[in-house]
Amino acid sequence: MSTKIHLSADKHRNKEVVVIQFDYSLEVVGLLKQNFTAQWSQTKKCWWIARKDFDYKKFKEVFCPTAEIVIYKEEKILEIEFPKSYIEKLKRLRSSDSTIKTYTKYFKDFQIAHKDVVIDDLGPEEINNYLSDLIRKRKMSPSQQNQRINSIKFYFEKVLGRKKLYYKIDRPRKQTRLPKVIGKSEMIALLSTCKNLKHKCILSLIYSAGLRRSELINMKVTDIISDRNQVRISQAKGNKDRYSILSAHLLTELRVYYKEYKPKDWLFEGQKPNSQYSASSIRKILEKASIKAGIKRKVTPHMLRHSFATHLLEQGVDLRYIQVLLGHSSSKTTEIYTHVSTLELSKIVNPLDELWNKT
Repeated sequence: MSTKIHLSADKHRNKEVVVIQFDYSLEVVGLLKQNFTAQWSQTKKCWWIARKDFDYKKFKEVFCPTAEIVIYKEEKILEIEFPKSYIEKLKRLRSSDSTIKTYTKYFKDFQIAHKDVVIDDLGPEEINNYLSDLIRKRKMSPSQQNQRINSIKFYFEKVLGRKKLYYKIDRPRKQTRLPKVIGKSEMIALLSTCKNLKHKCILSLIYSAGLRRSELINMKVTDIISDRNQVRISQAKGNKDRYSILSAHLLTELRVYYKEYKPKDWLFEGQKPNSQYSASSIRKILEKASIKAGIKRKVTPHMLRHSFATHLLEQGVDLRYIQVLLGHSSSKTTEIYTHVSTLELSKIVNPLDELWNKT
């Protein structure tokens, strides 16, 4: 048996799940899709099944003939007191809710593994041994490996105020992946298949302003600045505010949408009054639209953001402007050019307008 499948309990999208990790295997992926309601998590880089839907007996029947199933059991942590100063420090540094959640979970794992010793007395050698052992036992993504290291370093260096510790364990080499984009003709086809005005406005705004999915969900009616053809993105990734361009074509559709749907606070409300639109709903409407448009590959909301940037670049827009529109942290080679005035941004032709003007 060469394949090992690691099972562990976790939380994903605010629900209890069983995380499934293994060295990539077409056979395992095929069996997962065929026999279970397994889904791939792009953020966690693993497969998962909702705990309520997980049938371990069936799982063993399907995979035991070809793979070894390894269960990572988390011990109860009721008696382990989590340091309040850890969370307080994260909040004082204005860390995002996602960072706080991730760091606290991984540091709790570290506490559990050393429940019989005083954490503060541990040195670099013991910490390195823990990390090395964890990597051997669990199939984790490079990003998770880095997050676990950072959660431990944060405690010793930020909470306790100690000097930066030397970690002999190598950090995983950062994977360089080209962003996946869709072409301009595909974008037109995708939007044209949306007969539901709300759905069309959602996908159009993500693309035409280069938004992350969470930024679209958190957008309020007051964030549409129609007189300047801009949208305001508040407290986005890294707790940064920014402005992006608003398509004149989309603004017309948004006005029709506003009169028809009458949103009160959130620009796009969920099914319940005054509730936010869900991330899963955005994924579903995009998936449906891309299939109708005849796009063979999987299209994700983040691909619309990548396409926005790519199409702007193809239009000849300076890279430093695109960097500001996307809200990226400046790179060493371009940081001097990142301070661009909103006056300059208003001169940029929105790629969505450029597409419609040619049709």
